[in-house]
Amino acid sequence: MADNYIDALDPEKLMQCPYDKNHQIRACRFPYHLVKCRKNHPDIVEQLVTCPFNARHQVPRAEISQHISSCDDKRFIEQDIANQLANCRKEPTVMSMWQSPPCAEDWDKDLGDESKPVFIWGVSRCEANSFGSNTTREQKNHLPSGLRIPKSLPYVLPWKNSSGAGN
Repeated sequence: MADNYIDALDPEKLMQCPYDKNHQIRACRFPYHLVKCRKNHPDIVEQLVTCPFNARHQVPRAEISQHISSCDDKRFIEQDIANQLANCRKEPTVMSMWQSPPCAEDWDKDLGDESKPVFIWGVSRCEANSFGSNTTREQKNHLPSGLRIPKSLPYVLPWKNSSGAGN
């Protein structure tokens, strides 16, 4: 059977067209010929069925069940499936011993830390009084002239304002 299969894969082997018995086509060109010849013979197309295991097999409708049961390509597919199942059973199941390293981050602690000021682009917060316990914060603008800080953050576009203005 293996010799038969290799012979079927020979690109120079001549194959008979199922649509026109006078056509002898090389195996390497056969799929292209089938597409072309199928368009030229619509009356014969209705009489033939494509094999589910090999699209090159065009079989009369009455003989398709017999062809499916004896198709060589079916046997090779079944053999491949059996080999895959056997290989799956042979592979040992390896359990991973990897464990993630301990995490040094504490996000809850970071949330509780209120001493850090909120970042606003272009604004620095400096201590006005560095002498006593009454420290007040003052905002200084360090932006170049011509640029200004938005009045509210985040900036809301006028047409997306939910206050109902303009409705």
